[in-house]
Amino acid sequence: MLVRLMYASRATAPVRQDSLQAILKKSTSNNPGVGVTGVLCFSGEIFLQVLEGGRSQVSALYNRIAQDPRHRDVVLLSYEEIEERSFAGWAMGQVNMNRLNPALLLKYSESAVLDPYAVSGKVSAALFTELVATASVVCLG
Repeated sequence: MLVRLMYASRATAPVRQDSLQAILKKSTSNNPGVGVTGVLCFSGEIFLQVLEGGRSQVSALYNRIAQDPRHRDVVLLSYEEIEERSFAGWAMGQVNMNRLNPALLLKYSESAVLDPYAVSGKVSAALFTELVATASVVCLG
């Protein structure tokens, strides 16, 4: 059974670009072996991520993330059974924040700042859908 999980978290320490790339590289390497795909968005200190795959694999990965000392304020935004993946093409894609139109953020929130804590999971899911549609996601594998 396929599921889609979306969560938000805050980094416990500043995240340098090379550290973020190392996280993405590890995800790109590990996720195909367990059948997990998804997309990661990181802005400032906030992580917003969608994971798709088998229920037990996605749940296990989310539990590891929730226990990871690099994350705090981990919040489950949505969890649903799905018939097909929306992000099947990415072992882990990354939102290119440089290509993100601030008007897109304003469409879904009160300000042009990514803040999944201030909106519903449904709104965050709609934002991810538009990010993919507008080619704001970089394929990492």
